[in-house]
Amino acid sequence: MKAKSHSLKAGILEGIRVLDLSRMLSGPYATMLLADHGAEVIKIESAEGDSSRRSGPFKKDDLQRNWSGYFISLNRNKKSVNLNLKNGDDLAFFKKLIEKSDVLVENFRPGVMNRLGLSFDEVSKINPRIVYGSISGFGSDIFGESPYKNWPSYDVVAQAMGGLISLTGYNDENPLKVGPGIADIFSGSLLSFGLLASILKARDTGRAQFVEVAMYDAIISMCERAIYQYDFNNVIPKPEGNGHPLLAPFGIYKAKDGFIAIGIVEDSYWNILKKIIATDDILNDMKYGTISLRAQNRKELNEKINLWTGRFSKRELVNLLGGKVPFGPVNNVREIFEDDHVRKRDMIFEIEQPSSKEKKWKVAGNPVKFQGFGSFNFTPPILGEHRELYVTNLDSINTNNPRHSFQPQQEDYKCKVTFSSKNNKVLELYACSFTWLKSSEPYLICSVSKSEFMAFKKNCFSSVKFHFLKVIAGNDGYKDVVDLLNLKLSNKDITDISIIDTEVEILITVKT
Repeated sequence: MKAKSHSLKAGILEGIRVLDLSRMLSGPYATMLLADHGAEVIKIESAEGDSSRRSGPFKKDDLQRNWSGYFISLNRNKKSVNLNLKNGDDLAFFKKLIEKSDVLVENFRPGVMNRLGLSFDEVSKINPRIVYGSISGFGSDIFGESPYKNWPSYDVVAQAMGGLISLTGYNDENPLKVGPGIADIFSGSLLSFGLLASILKARDTGRAQFVEVAMYDAIISMCERAIYQYDFNNVIPKPEGNGHPLLAPFGIYKAKDGFIAIGIVEDSYWNILKKIIATDDILNDMKYGTISLRAQNRKELNEKINLWTGRFSKRELVNLLGGKVPFGPVNNVREIFEDDHVRKRDMIFEIEQPSSKEKKWKVAGNPVKFQGFGSFNFTPPILGEHRELYVTNLDSINTNNPRHSFQPQQEDYKCKVTFSSKNNKVLELYACSFTWLKSSEPYLICSVSKSEFMAFKKNCFSSVKFHFLKVIAGNDGYKDVVDLLNLKLSNKDITDISIIDTEVEILITVKT
C-alpha cells in the first residue's frame, strides 16, 4: 500500500533538519516518525553503519545481505552520512552540520557524547537554537541522578524494571515479556513529542533546549494504573492474564477458530451485550447489574462469556458484535495484511527497493495523520549515500529549510511541464531551459516553446505540473530530494504561476 499524499502538500514537518546519531530501535523510531512527515533526517553512521543493518531478517534474493528488514522499517525517508566522530576532520564537518540543523538526537550510554565533545553544553555553543534529544536507560544527572545511570539497558530491562513484566502473563510465577519492543517504541514516541515541543520553544525563545526520555521512566508512565492502585489500596497488582482487575467482561475470549477481544466499561454496552447473548443466567442475574458487581464476580462472568463466544467463529462474532459493543478479532499479521482498514488508512507502506522498481518492501505505516499533508515512503539510504550531497552543498545552505537546499540544474536534469485544461485536454512540453530565481523564497523559471504553447492556448488552463528527470539514467544521490520537489510541484493551480509572453518564448514562473 503506497503512502497517500492527500492534497500533495509537502510534509507538515518540512523545513526541520534532524541530525540522527541514534541506533537500533528507540532513537530511530523517534526520528522515523518525523521523517515520514517531511523532516529532513540525516542519519550519522560509523563506517560499519547502524547495527540494525546487520540484524535481519533478509529477503532470500538479497544474497549480499545488504537490506535488513529491521533497518528498512525504521530508516525509510532518511539520508545517510558516514562519519568517524573520533576523526578531527569528520568531527569538524559534523559541527558544521550542527550549525545548520534544528535537532540532534542520540541514544548512547551517558558519557559517550561528553567524551566526543558533543554534550548539550558544547553543542548549544555551536548552535544556540539547537534542540538536543536524548534517550537512555536511566537518564542523565540533569533531571535527577539515578543510581543506575551507568547501566546499559535494552527493551527487556526497561520492561522489567518499569513494572510492565510484573503485570503481564497469567501469574506472578511465570513472568512474561510483552512481544514487541514496546519500551523502545514508547520511549521513541515520547521523544518525538518532546522534540516538537522543544522546537516550538526554541523558535520562540531563541535558546537551545534539552529534552530527555529515560526508558525506565517511560515504562513507569505506561504502567500508570499500577501506581494509583498501590497508592489507593496498598495492593501490589499482579498479572491478570487476559482479564482486567477492575472491569468485566474485559479481555480475550475464545472463538471456534481463534480469539476475540471484548471490552465492556459502561453499563449501556453491557445491556446491549447481554441481550445479544440472551441466556437466562446472563439476562436475569443481578450479580452483573453494575460495573462494581461485574468486577466482583468477574471470574464467573468471564467463564460464561467464554462458553458463549466459543460457539461461534471469529467471522460470526464480527457479524454478531461488530459495531454494537467494543469488540475486535485477535488478528495475526496475515489477517492484518488482508484487512480493509489497514489498506484504506495506509498502515502498510510499500517502499521501492533500490535494485528494482517492481519489487516492494512492506513495513508498518505511520499512525499519525495530518489533514492536508502527506506522509512519505522513500527508500532507506545506502550507508553513506548522502555524504557527497552535504559536503558539496552545505555552505550554500543559509537557512534550516533543507528542502530548498538542492536545486536541479539543467546540465543534469530536464524539466517536463504538463498543462491540463478544464475540459481535460493535456499538453506536455519539455522546458527549453530553466533557472532558479534567488530571493527570500525560491522560484523556478521555465522557458517553453512559444509555438507549441500558443497552439494549445485556446483551451483554458486549470493546472500545471512540473517534473524533473535525470538527463542520464543511473544512480542519483539526490533522488529523494528531487522526488519531494516533484511532489510539491505536481499539482499547481493556474493561479499559482505567472506566464510571460516574450517575442521568442514563454516564461513560466512558479514558487517552489
